Amino acid sequence: MTTPTGPLRNQIRRAPLASFLILSCLWSWWPGALQAAGVPLPGPANAGFGPFLAAVLVLGVAQGRAGVRQLLKSMIQWRVPARAYLAGIGLPLLVSGSAILLTVLFGAARPSGSDLALAAQIPIVLVLLLLIPGTGGAWEEPGWRGFALGRLERRYGVLAGPLVLGGFWVFWHAPLFLTGDILWPDVLVIVAASVVVGAVFHAGKDSVLIAMLFHATNNAVGGSFASLLFHGHDQTTLGLVTAAGWWLIAGGVLVRSWRAQHATQTSGSNHVPSAV
Repeated sequence: MTTPTGPLRNQIRRAPLASFLILSCLWSWWPGALQAAGVPLPGPANAGFGPFLAAVLVLGVAQGRAGVRQLLKSMIQWRVPARAYLAGIGLPLLVSGSAILLTVLFGAARPSGSDLALAAQIPIVLVLLLLIPGTGGAWEEPGWRGFALGRLERRYGVLAGPLVLGGFWVFWHAPLFLTGDILWPDVLVIVAASVVVGAVFHAGKDSVLIAMLFHATNNAVGGSFASLLFHGHDQTTLGLVTAAGWWLIAGGVLVRSWRAQHATQTSGSNHVPSAV
């Protein structure tokens, strides 16, 4: 990766967060741009490793090797409280499993045995998403949670910070909405998930690895399994039920974050407490 020089370097140092957000889009949207130009490029319209590369470059310019080293260290930080692992794996399983059951109860056709057998592939997909950059959303997390979340929380507070990040996260997914790779209910899912994964990240002592585990589990269970069980209107129902599930959890997180922010303002502390 080429290190920026001159005016670009100065701009990154002056506005690291804005630089990160812009670079995340530039380095993620190029597949969709090529596909729109008629280039037969396989895969989704977003490159999932764009936020990771953006974070590495901005940290390298703004903080030097120490900043990059700290981010990479967090990506292998596995010694965290057990509740972080439980939430990182358990919440995506709970939400997707409940959404499947409720979608059927709301009138969708029951998935066939062969469809349900796809669940056996979830562990394999999960490992691949964690290990191979660009195959899924896990490698977005060094950027979103590892770089951006803390800065947004310091600027806007622990209540609004994850919501602001969720709004940008939706914008970053724009090419996938335009190509139909993800559906409009996912706008609601993404914002709520931003709140929840942020809380799980803090519960894991700000371990990017835990955020990556959460994201990979959610993609493996929701994107590579649950979403394949239904079609048409039933898939929209699944998306809305999934969004409701995530917002139910996010609502609890936001209430605790509001209380924590109020307590922090009262005490004058800058500590960002976990809401999980």
